[in-house]
Amino acid sequence: MKKTISIFLIALLAMGILACGKPAASEQKDGAPTAVSEQPETTVTEAPAETVEPTAAPEEPVTEQLAEPTEAPTAEPTEEPAPHKTVLVVVFSATGTTMGVAEKIAAIEDADLYEIVPAEPYSDADLNWNDRNSRSTKEQNDTSARPAIASEPIDLSGYERIYIGYPIWWGEEPRILDTFVESYDFGTITMIPFCTSASSGIGRSGKNLAEHAIGGSWLDGKRFSGSVSTSDLENWINGLK
Repeated sequence: MKKTISIFLIALLAMGILACGKPAASEQKDGAPTAVSEQPETTVTEAPAETVEPTAAPEEPVTEQLAEPTEAPTAEPTEEPAPHKTVLVVVFSATGTTMGVAEKIAAIEDADLYEIVPAEPYSDADLNWNDRNSRSTKEQNDTSARPAIASEPIDLSGYERIYIGYPIWWGEEPRILDTFVESYDFGTITMIPFCTSASSGIGRSGKNLAEHAIGGSWLDGKRFSGSVSTSDLENWINGLK
């Protein structure tokens, strides 16, 4: 009997031990998910905070680099204007003969070239010296005639020497030359007449221009043929200096 009771007590004790161990197992099972669920929350919230910070850093140096090139073009030096030439060749040429001589003089002197262009061009009939009623004959017989000039006015500032060329008509300068010299104040500029003709000399044409002109220091002029050489013109120019 005692043995039976002892076995029964041992069985009860064993059951009690087993009953006490079950809550511990359930606590581990309930606690495990809680620990796992908290761990990812900490990881998710902290990760974005670390990735946001470096994105703002590159913006400042990029802005500074773009601002620098915009100022570079303003630092480029501007080109200086070409120096003003001091010699001018003025020419009236109805047929092109005097123009050829004027261009040679301009090349020798490295001078500017200005052409006196008539408002009404001269035709071959106008230049017929055998016709007493031709336009040029009538103008040359009238010392007060002043044919109009179509060329744009020229600024004489800075010129120290002016060659003025023309053909000889009836022993004198064409009246359109008188129109030109009366339109400017030559001040102290050295004025050098030259003319072209087949045989006639310069006559009084240079002196006539000096009398009609306003100012200028007028030198004696010279007559040339249309075929004058560059070397002959150079000798004449060198003799003037």
